[in-house]
Amino acid sequence: MSLNLRQKQTECIARMLNLNQPINASSTTANEEVYKILIYDRFCQNILSPLIHVKDLRKHGVTLYFLIDKDRNPVHDVPAVYFIQPTPNNINRILSDASRSLYHSFHLNFSTSIPRPLLENLASGTLASDSIQRISKVHDQYLEFITLEDNLFSLADKSCFVQLNDPSAGDREIEGIVEKVVNGLFCVLATLAVVPIIRCPRGGPAEMVASALDQRLRDHLLSKNNLFSEAGNFVSSFQRPVLCIFDRNFELAVAIQHDFRYRPLVHDVLGLRLNRLNVQGEKGGMRSYELDSSDPFWAANGSLEFPAVAEEIETQLNKYKKDVDEVNKRTGGTHGAEFDGTDLIGNTKHLMNAVNSLPELTERKQVIDKHTNIATTLLSEIKQRALNNYVKTENAMMRGTLEWKDLLGVLKGPGTKMDKLRFAILYLISSETINQSEVDTVEAALRESEVDTAAFQYVKKIKALNASFASANSASRSNIVDWAEKLYGQSISVVTAGVKNLLSGDKQLALARAVEALIEGRPNPEIDSYLIFDPRAPKSGSGTSSSHLKGPFKEAIVFMIGGGNYVEYCSLQELSQQQQPPKHIIYGATELLTGVDFVEQLTVLGQKMGLGNVASTSSAQ
Repeated sequence: MSLNLRQKQTECIARMLNLNQPINASSTTANEEVYKILIYDRFCQNILSPLIHVKDLRKHGVTLYFLIDKDRNPVHDVPAVYFIQPTPNNINRILSDASRSLYHSFHLNFSTSIPRPLLENLASGTLASDSIQRISKVHDQYLEFITLEDNLFSLADKSCFVQLNDPSAGDREIEGIVEKVVNGLFCVLATLAVVPIIRCPRGGPAEMVASALDQRLRDHLLSKNNLFSEAGNFVSSFQRPVLCIFDRNFELAVAIQHDFRYRPLVHDVLGLRLNRLNVQGEKGGMRSYELDSSDPFWAANGSLEFPAVAEEIETQLNKYKKDVDEVNKRTGGTHGAEFDGTDLIGNTKHLMNAVNSLPELTERKQVIDKHTNIATTLLSEIKQRALNNYVKTENAMMRGTLEWKDLLGVLKGPGTKMDKLRFAILYLISSETINQSEVDTVEAALRESEVDTAAFQYVKKIKALNASFASANSASRSNIVDWAEKLYGQSISVVTAGVKNLLSGDKQLALARAVEALIEGRPNPEIDSYLIFDPRAPKSGSGTSSSHLKGPFKEAIVFMIGGGNYVEYCSLQELSQQQQPPKHIIYGATELLTGVDFVEQLTVLGQKMGLGNVASTSSAQ
């Protein structure tokens, strides 16, 4: 049975809304007789938003829903379901609600396990206000992640890349970030009820997370009523998925480049967030749209290039018009002929068929109108910013076939400041060696367009550090390594690896190539040095190269620390379909970032190092 994260998380939420009682197998809705109120915080609202609509809440007997920090009136005879993060503020709010007897009973559901001190505060606070009898149940739900599609999730952990690469970050801060990521991944695995084999490159955040997650799973598996007991009989690696953990430094370019496929384009240009986006409507005013697996066009065409999507919209529209004409013909009757009994029956039949097909036709038209509107908005942005040219020239640049005059042409041509900055950073990443006069010319072109160059200079600094690391003799090398690891959280050589990945000539991303090798389990120089953790194996066996732990695997969970994107998601879904037989790949990240979002994080890091237009000329060299 393949892992369907969206379905599993939705089932957990439905059970929670049913006061944690199992839902009747014959129906997917809860006991409608029990009316209840739902209270959530902002984070849990974001968990619910892509999975449960208002009409679904009604089905589960939820009549009212509120944010926990809003003032609320008492509803004395109704149970309240709380779905919140275990934070001191939320605990204080629950204590206040309980002491005022706002609701008949309180069903408390925490998005992840509540720390013991907070649980003790909750107990002592409700005892003090004599409201403990109102607390019906306290549940740890292990749902602290956001599922956007069947195979896509995010931990909504903001600015993780900045925090992990901040030169001033201390060990304790880094450990705190790692712990947060481990907790999110543990929640995903608990929801899927699987204990995977864990693989990751050596060094940096990926190894730190993999090692800490391995320990967390080991500790949890020791307890009798652990969350994975039902999956305990899956021993062979064929039944267990592989969890591949990477760090964003593994491949920087993909987080910055422009892409012409529908999903990445909609995310990058129109700001798709929690499966929703706002675009200008035909008659003025903003239209809000939802894009998820319930939209057949989005599901079928999300990974196509934009021109193919525009053609498909046209095809669907023509097909719709033809079907409408067909219905009109059928119900038009036989003009001029006399009606006999058989004709009447035939006509009634056609009329019934037409009536039955109307809802389906109306729905199709709504989907076509929605994507026509989105595509029209995209087209106007593409023309205005010459995005097709960025995609073409960036691909040529990555392959090393871009002429210098064309490169300057892009920097002096149309596009936003951020488009030009992204392009310039890609030039740095794709250059095997730094030509100082070329770099100065590129930087001058950016300044001419009034672009803040902090992100550009940050990447330039990494490249320079990399070059000095490569040429340093062994005596001084250890100092550079210490500094590099302190500054960037890992050995800087990964940046060079990312460049090699980009210059390989084919369009398959480095991430997809590494994941393919990890799934196949055949010897491969790219991944032979990767660490292996098996949380079910005796401790001594972890990190070793037992052959059964190397696959092949039918299912994989790929996780990117420091921010993922729809480009990687699309390429991994393509990879899963190319495999024979098709494999199942779930992709997740600390957060999903557009190219602009990621470059903004690079800018913050550059500014923290005193780089950018605000810096003096000497420090900018």
